[in-house]
Amino acid sequence: MSEVPPNVTVLAERRAKARAEHDHAASDALRDEIRTEGWLVRDTADGFELIPSPSFDVWPTVSSLPEGGSPGAERGGSSGEPGASTAPGRVSATSGAGDDAEGRVDAGDVGGAAAGRDDSADPGRVAEAADPGRHPGRLGDLDAERVAETEAAPQQTPEGSELVGRADDLGGHPERMVSSQLLWDGSLSVSRLDETIVPPAGVEEPKAARPTVTVALLVDGRPDELRECVRALVARTEARILALDLGDVDGAGAVLQELVEEFPRRVEAWHVAETPHWQGGSAGWGESRDRLLRLDTSDVHVVMDTSVVLDGDAVTPLVKALDDDVTAAGWKGMNPREDGKEWLEAEPGEVRGLLGHLFAVRRDTALAAGGFPADARYYRNADLEFSLRLSGTLVALGKDLPVHQERHRRDDGVDPEYRDGESRRTYDRVLRLLRSP
Repeated sequence: MSEVPPNVTVLAERRAKARAEHDHAASDALRDEIRTEGWLVRDTADGFELIPSPSFDVWPTVSSLPEGGSPGAERGGSSGEPGASTAPGRVSATSGAGDDAEGRVDAGDVGGAAAGRDDSADPGRVAEAADPGRHPGRLGDLDAERVAETEAAPQQTPEGSELVGRADDLGGHPERMVSSQLLWDGSLSVSRLDETIVPPAGVEEPKAARPTVTVALLVDGRPDELRECVRALVARTEARILALDLGDVDGAGAVLQELVEEFPRRVEAWHVAETPHWQGGSAGWGESRDRLLRLDTSDVHVVMDTSVVLDGDAVTPLVKALDDDVTAAGWKGMNPREDGKEWLEAEPGEVRGLLGHLFAVRRDTALAAGGFPADARYYRNADLEFSLRLSGTLVALGKDLPVHQERHRRDDGVDPEYRDGESRRTYDRVLRLLRSP
């Protein structure tokens, strides 16, 4: 690593003091000044560390990331200027998002209808148009006169052209336009209201649109593992891949960016300066997973660990399993004993919990459940807590799914006391969910 210039160290020390005094405006300004010097400041349990700025955009915290956004879209810079785009190597931040921003985006209707729109028909207009005296032979009196005039003196048109559907037919005759619209509204409302529409024999019903699917990856190191996971996804599925890099641990963020450049139509990446909580940083598992869910815009959100490798298309069977009342389907399932104090791996079929190695969930159901548990700072038992909060049925497909997992290394390098303490905190919430009516 390059040696940190003394003036940058002084700026970082001033920023640490501003943070300790809860002067977030000064802290943000100093962070930006450090960035202009070509460095990123990363908060740690012991204070801070300084790293050279990478060649890709980095947001300061998980909570500063937008919802349903795009890494390449213009966004407000930390200077507060709306729409200010960021140059490569500069930290990106939402307007007004400080170092200590902890606000979370609530579940919302991402693509709702236009507010206040009224598509209902006016009963008075429908009744008037439906009056037989108003349109003999399905033509209103006024329209009948217009037709007679047209037949008596047809318009001169170029050879081969037709009057039907011409926009200028109604030019200068607004009353005809209104009458025609009333006739159209009335005939649809009256003659078709009770009519059963049957498709012609031999014509197939249109097939429902295939659900859109996104595989979400949380990147916390192990760059070689990340490469193998992503390349298998690209080769064996058609799903979009959305990844969140926490702190470029061991250069995994840089490898993720290489994969974005290698597969630009398939892989989307977000980077934050925060490192994982389980590695001494401040980015929690639940918060990070929840932000991935809210960055996603697909129908189906697939949670996948980077230690999992596809041997075939394991995503399509999971998506197909989301039928009727099934809201989530995974590779491995768990069921609790009667006392709830121990969970055992379940056989394929309906289960109470899905393990976070690989599972698919309807995104709207996940949002309705409140998303991933923000209090879960470590992954252990957080998948069970999330599962118990979901409505509907959960199923596990089991060993027939074409997938394998390299040696699970999420506990490597994690302090045993931290691991056990965080696991217990989350499991206490799991027990409360099991005991709730």
